[in-house]
Amino acid sequence: MSPLRDHLSDPALGLRGKLAAQADLSKITWFRTGGPADLFYQPADEADLEAFLKALPTDVALTLVGIGSNLLVRDGGVGGVTLRLPAKGFGEVEALGAGRIRAGAAASDKRLAAVALEAGIGGFHFFHGIPGSVGGAIRMNGGANGVETADRLVEAAAYDRSGHRHVLSRADMGYSYRHADAPEDLIFVSALFEGPETEREAIRAAMDEVQHHRETVQPVREKTGGSTFKNPPGTSAWKEIDRAGCRGLRIGGAEMSALHCNFMINAEDATGHDLELLGETVRRRVFETSGLLLEWEIRRLGRFGAGGEVEPFHP
Repeated sequence: MSPLRDHLSDPALGLRGKLAAQADLSKITWFRTGGPADLFYQPADEADLEAFLKALPTDVALTLVGIGSNLLVRDGGVGGVTLRLPAKGFGEVEALGAGRIRAGAAASDKRLAAVALEAGIGGFHFFHGIPGSVGGAIRMNGGANGVETADRLVEAAAYDRSGHRHVLSRADMGYSYRHADAPEDLIFVSALFEGPETEREAIRAAMDEVQHHRETVQPVREKTGGSTFKNPPGTSAWKEIDRAGCRGLRIGGAEMSALHCNFMINAEDATGHDLELLGETVRRRVFETSGLLLEWEIRRLGRFGAGGEVEPFHP
């Protein structure tokens, strides 16, 4: 990667962001595990992101990561360039009036909920319980407590791999449960949201309920990636995992939480291999028990390490 690093470091390109080689990605994932990024870039702002994308050769792999809350990085690390939008430059959240809020992709979901509360805009309480970023919510239609990002989004701004800016409406996003049909190469930088005018007391009560539920039934103080699997139609992933006898199941240092068995945790120096193997084992056991094939909600990326490849379960 030295020639590429030298190229991106060329002063003539005018890039103002932070470039690093062999960056330790375990420091940004909530699992606290995983290998390094060959190259890691954090753009200074939108203009710098545009310049970076135009300078990056098209044959170099580009991987976007957020705050790492639902991310499993494999032990061999991530090839090419890993891109992360920092809060400084991409984390501003602003109430615009008329029930609208503009938020940067690097802003936390919790910050978005807080600004909505301050502005008396309802319908954002569910973001208070999602430990992720606005960019991640846009990309995967993040949701909780029966509400989804699609219910609040007006439009989202994004750059493609060539550095061209696009604005997508809610309809353009093609949202469904924990999914968006928007092109995978789009890098979302901000979004416009909308909600109804609501009494602050009612918003605060809804947020408190979300927080209480989260602290009561989820292992929020563990090294976890949040919900491991999407809910299958007509049932909950945790119910099927429990029925398959996987509550508390452990492989190496990875464990399915005894408190909420759809949460996988790094209980004791788990490797990326431990975590992914545990997840695939759970998928197999649930299928053998109920005939349901669980779909990963946690994003897994990178190269397998010395522990070996984990084969995805196929019936």
